[in-house]
Amino acid sequence: MRAMRRMNANRIALLILSAVGLSACAEDGTLQLPAAASTPFPPPGYTHRVGSSHVLLYWNCSRPELGILQVKGLAFNPWSDQPIRFLAFDLVGVDSGERTVSQVEGEARDFLLGTNRDTPFRLDLRTAGTEARFDLFYRYRFQDSGRSIIAGQGFAVPHLLAQMQQQFSVRDACSETQHLAR
Repeated sequence: MRAMRRMNANRIALLILSAVGLSACAEDGTLQLPAAASTPFPPPGYTHRVGSSHVLLYWNCSRPELGILQVKGLAFNPWSDQPIRFLAFDLVGVDSGERTVSQVEGEARDFLLGTNRDTPFRLDLRTAGTEARFDLFYRYRFQDSGRSIIAGQGFAVPHLLAQMQQQFSVRDACSETQHLAR
């Protein structure tokens, strides 16, 4: 009796899996998956650009209301075979005496940024009114794949399991003459 119940449960599970699988098929028999949103590269409409070894940032600076500076952009992983993890930002307002007078922290929308993928970010800074410039700091975790290419052959290189934190800065990120996207 127990074997009969198990067989019926297996048949029901198989039937459910088949129904789910068939519901994803189109009339022509091809599998239909949701289309991934594709952002053209380089993305149009961004004023500023900067890049590191693993990630490219595109952004615009705007003042949507009095006392607010908004930095809104996209981060790309255009070529690294390993994902970028935990991309985070600091936007800092600096006065003429090089002192920090305003600051905001933020993160990219997606905590994992795979190869040929992008993720948006947005920072809304409440300004003090005495800022001479705005500096953008960004950091992320990245681990190299541990493979090296020498004379066309790949071989494993021992590597640490912990991911290294990469840190970068963009001085005067909202400048009208620097870090321009071309």
